Amino acid sequence: MNDLPSDLPADVDVHRVRPALEPLSAVVQVPGSKSVANRALVCAALADGTSRLSGVAPGDDTAAMLDCLQALGVGVSHADELTVPDEVLIDGTGGRLAPGPATLPARLAGTTSRFVTALAALGAGPFTIDGLPPLRSRPMTPLHDALAALGAHVSPGERWGHLPVTVGGPLGDATADGGPAYVAIRGDVSSQYITALMMIGPYLPHGLRIELTTPLVSRSYLGITAAVMASFGVDGVEVGDDVVTVPAGRYRATDYTVEPDASSASYPLAAAAIVGGTVHVPGLTQTSLQGDARFADVLGEMGCDVVVNDRGTTVTREGPLRGLAIDMVDLSDLVPTLAVVAPFAHTPTTIRGVGFIRGKESDRLGDLCRELRAAGVRATETDDGLVVAPGHPHGARLGTHHDHRLAMSFGLLGLVADGIEIEDPAVVSKSWPDFWQMLEELA
Repeated sequence: MNDLPSDLPADVDVHRVRPALEPLSAVVQVPGSKSVANRALVCAALADGTSRLSGVAPGDDTAAMLDCLQALGVGVSHADELTVPDEVLIDGTGGRLAPGPATLPARLAGTTSRFVTALAALGAGPFTIDGLPPLRSRPMTPLHDALAALGAHVSPGERWGHLPVTVGGPLGDATADGGPAYVAIRGDVSSQYITALMMIGPYLPHGLRIELTTPLVSRSYLGITAAVMASFGVDGVEVGDDVVTVPAGRYRATDYTVEPDASSASYPLAAAAIVGGTVHVPGLTQTSLQGDARFADVLGEMGCDVVVNDRGTTVTREGPLRGLAIDMVDLSDLVPTLAVVAPFAHTPTTIRGVGFIRGKESDRLGDLCRELRAAGVRATETDDGLVVAPGHPHGARLGTHHDHRLAMSFGLLGLVADGIEIEDPAVVSKSWPDFWQMLEELA
């Protein structure tokens, strides 16, 4: 499965994708949602009592989050200590984090680094949040500015707005009229900054009011945050166009089941669109919290048959695909997935509204387009998206740029184009360690 071409150095890890020889007919179990799980883990860490979280998928991001929580004094019983796979017990701190000094190792996990930076600001500190070099290069300025404005001690290790950073509380003096603490932040940057502030908001003395100074992107992710917070006992979070308000309160321990990851589900569902045939993802129902669950509807607009019910989501493609023009501001993580489906349509596809994804694990516009062109796909970057023309991808060795979503998306090309080789295939361990095995079984 990992045969290397003879002209490559022996120490280069490359995975060659096996093409599918016939239309697909498969049921694919996807991991639990990383987005939902990380939010639930933070709420459980602050709750009074012990929470049982089921469906917490393995992966580097989850492991980093659990390590950071333990460094903050949170009790964690891992799945290998329990009898049920993908289950974690969290002994909450009741909002009383262990004092520093401590180092929180975020590894390559952007979501984890942002969530635990805000979480650590509730404690006495000092807490140093750090990561591996690719994570150190990712921007964190809006969150660091916001925490400093709320009264946290924020000290950069090398340069402002990047890891490593050292933080500590206390936070949250009330406004002059005794109302909630107030902070302003741009709405057109990563929703992870706003989510991080939302989740600590109940533990400020009078709650938190977040003013959005620019139009909000990725609103669906803030909806996930509010829903998870409500499941842990903090109701009344309001997400508006210009303001997010979070009441003071306390999380309560609960048994919580993490739903299947809609972002991960996009890959096998897209495989049905690319290869033809049918793929069913159990558990991804019409009640999903995740905006990315709408990706199946996008495939429907391109000509697939889509069924979403209380058993899961099924995508079937029998006829031709058509391109579309789409604003993916609320589906931004799935831009690479749609970009690899697009060449197989008979008309062009235009994706817009996602200029901000240049600051993800990779430059998800520039890097994406360059690698697609290496495989013979006519992909053109625009100011806020890309345009993909119809075509026939060919074999190529594709770089992943430390980005699990590029790796998994490029893997889909190999189901049709013989000779697709993926560099650094282990990067998928960030969210789906068994992805290549799934793809092999799918083919």
